Amino acid sequence: MNVLGISGSLRRGSYNTALLEAAGAVYPATIELVVWRGLADIPAFDEDLAVVPASVTALRAEIARANAILLATPEYNASVPGALKNALDWVSRPFATNPFRNKPVAVVGASQGAFGAVWAQADLRRVLTAMGARVDSRELPVARAHQAFNIEGRLRDPRLEQRLRAIVDGLASSSSRRAA
Repeated sequence: MNVLGISGSLRRGSYNTALLEAAGAVYPATIELVVWRGLADIPAFDEDLAVVPASVTALRAEIARANAILLATPEYNASVPGALKNALDWVSRPFATNPFRNKPVAVVGASQGAFGAVWAQADLRRVLTAMGARVDSRELPVARAHQAFNIEGRLRDPRLEQRLRAIVDGLASSSSRRAA
């Protein structure tokens, strides 16, 4: 089984990309987590374009190929970062056949603030539900992300790592039920 990880951050030292990598460390060996790194290549959404950009076609293919999706989002201005929302707008068209339809999806988030991107996670879950994804309702807000990871990239707080493991296990289980 493979899970596609998508970080909503463009930063090189992104805490959300680190959160995806921490999730990869808690997955069993039977599950491969591939972190997609093409967010910066997605152009602004424009439904009038005659040809869908190659970067969007590639993202759609990665999502379609994955058994499940794990998104990690920071919070910008109390919501989802524009680049991530833009990519989802592209992928959501055409609505009836978008690759998120009936796909198991989980959302986690990290921020340097005290709330761990909870609003962005909630907004992202709403968008993904509207797109037809099967969205896990559990939250994982990683607050004060600049202090949350150890040198090996694992979460310092064992309770956060346990919650991350539960989300990862739930995503794997949901994906297995979908395949059956």
